[in-house]
Amino acid sequence: MPLFGAHMSIAGGYFKAALTSREHQCDTVQLFTKNNNQWKGKPITDEDVRRFRAALADAKLQLPIAHDSYLINLGSPDPTLYEKSVEAFADEVQRAETLGLAYLVMHPGTPTDGNEDEGLTRIARGLDIVQQRCAGFRVMVLVEATAGQGRTLGHRFEHLRAILERVREPERLGVCVDTCHIFAAGYPLGTPDEYQTTFGEFDRIVGLEKLKVFHLNDSKKPLGSRVDRHEHLGQGYLGLEPFRMLVNDPRFAGLPMVLETPKEDAAGEMTMDRVNLAALRDLTVRESPGMAVSGEAPKKVKRRPRP
Repeated sequence: MPLFGAHMSIAGGYFKAALTSREHQCDTVQLFTKNNNQWKGKPITDEDVRRFRAALADAKLQLPIAHDSYLINLGSPDPTLYEKSVEAFADEVQRAETLGLAYLVMHPGTPTDGNEDEGLTRIARGLDIVQQRCAGFRVMVLVEATAGQGRTLGHRFEHLRAILERVREPERLGVCVDTCHIFAAGYPLGTPDEYQTTFGEFDRIVGLEKLKVFHLNDSKKPLGSRVDRHEHLGQGYLGLEPFRMLVNDPRFAGLPMVLETPKEDAAGEMTMDRVNLAALRDLTVRESPGMAVSGEAPKKVKRRPRP
């Protein structure tokens, strides 16, 4: 069984993300460790850590995750922005380690000069600098597959492999796959054959053992659009079938699967995490190994409520 969760707000304290996750009967949680549109955040206090870790334990949340700031660009050819990004990413890793998180998801970066190969080298170099500064840390950095909007790297599995091959300590890195992103990047998932082909290609190029976290998002834009726009599950171009196959794929049992879908419904109420999580649970079935991706429709099983 995967670990279902959602990206939750830390407004009012880090522990609030864990409390909200418990209210939603989640198994895991993702959060920002500071304002994602600012370079620096307030220092994390001992009391912040104590309350957050206590809330995680109380909610029985496993493998908690952070996402880094959207301002960071380790692929930038601009020396000033590159140095600022390296410093900011090192801070992100330190904050995630302080909070006791398992993973830190990062967007690879954008070579604004259009030189992909040099951009990939800069990303790997930046990761090496940060990993050296953070020697001995337990948090694992996950490079996220992207939609490829603009000149953003990470929209081909080959980009992810190149980064992993160029860093000094690849064992300290993993990969996060976002369903909206890879679909928008041109990897189809709609049928069992397409699903198997796409993840077979990922395994051949990157390796399934590197895949540590999923972001589960439908897509507002069609296959190959290279546009990153998340939609509620079943309401976009992906539909529900890819998610049914994912949540029942025995290869991904035990991995965090985190929603990054919009929070508000049409009336502006913050109810959609519950709706999308319910959709995932409804897709979970009891089956024999391999049946989930064969196109068959095995018997559903109700998920036991969390205490």
